[in-house]
Amino acid sequence: MLLTTHRSCDPRHCRVKADSATKQRLLWTALLLLCGFSVVEFAVSVSSHSLALLAEAGHLLSDGMALGVALLATVLARKPASERAPFGYGRLEILAALVQGLGLVAIALWVAWEAIERLQSPAVDILGIPMLITAIAGFAVSALNATLLHDHSHHDLNLRGAFLHMVADALSAVGVMLAALAVWAFQWNWADGVISLGVAVLIGFGAIPLIRDSLSILLEQTPAYRDLDELETFLLSQEGVLRVEKLRVWAIAPGHDNLNAYLVVNLLHGADRDRLLLQLQSALQEQFGFTDICLQLMAPVLTAPINLSQPPSLAALVVAPPSEDRL
Repeated sequence: MLLTTHRSCDPRHCRVKADSATKQRLLWTALLLLCGFSVVEFAVSVSSHSLALLAEAGHLLSDGMALGVALLATVLARKPASERAPFGYGRLEILAALVQGLGLVAIALWVAWEAIERLQSPAVDILGIPMLITAIAGFAVSALNATLLHDHSHHDLNLRGAFLHMVADALSAVGVMLAALAVWAFQWNWADGVISLGVAVLIGFGAIPLIRDSLSILLEQTPAYRDLDELETFLLSQEGVLRVEKLRVWAIAPGHDNLNAYLVVNLLHGADRDRLLLQLQSALQEQFGFTDICLQLMAPVLTAPINLSQPPSLAALVVAPPSEDRL
């Protein structure tokens, strides 16, 4: 007997999960602010000869592309489920999160490369004041975008990727401010490269959890917060359940966990099995927060199975004729 159920995300796991319209509005706002300011920052970086500011402008532009990917994934994810896509298109947002994570790594590597080259031949004519003013404005824009996305980033990898890009922008802006102060106050032009290298390291490390979580979902690994032994113990504690086989748990998206299992039960009547299925359905949803559950109940095998590829000898099946002593 097979039972497949679906319900909305458990509130204990997705208390502030944003709907599609809210996500699109947040992403559009962040995208417009980001792209508009990246043009300003690039122009000032050229005039002030600041590598840190140029790296920040490039970072903002690439983040704008990442936000565009996130926005496109959010739009496409609204497509309804179908026979060919029974779970819908929500995983497009997971792919977008992975792209954003890889983009952060690429940005970190580029900034680090440029910083190393700048350390080998520091610029001698960096203008600290324009660099500082622009960095302060950039920090304000990035902080505003991060604030907009923060509340909805905990249980949505797509928005988490966008949020991390905004945090990386804010970190870069802080680095540029520190470099500008060092150049303006102490004429430490080498600080431009050193701080850029430090920001690159922070951005790279910040991308690792996003990439790891995205790959975990795409590879359908058991979520780290799920304890299979605990689940098996719970299922075996239910009256009538003798054995649990092929217990599998994976996530379609954050807050959308699936469970499949075969249960060997000693219940012969259909009404008893139905009662057990409903009991398990309610418990797995309410106590463990699963959104899709597929359980198959099977009776125990009472006789040893016959391997048809190696059938028993026919001689063992032939009834021996009665002996003369018995005649």
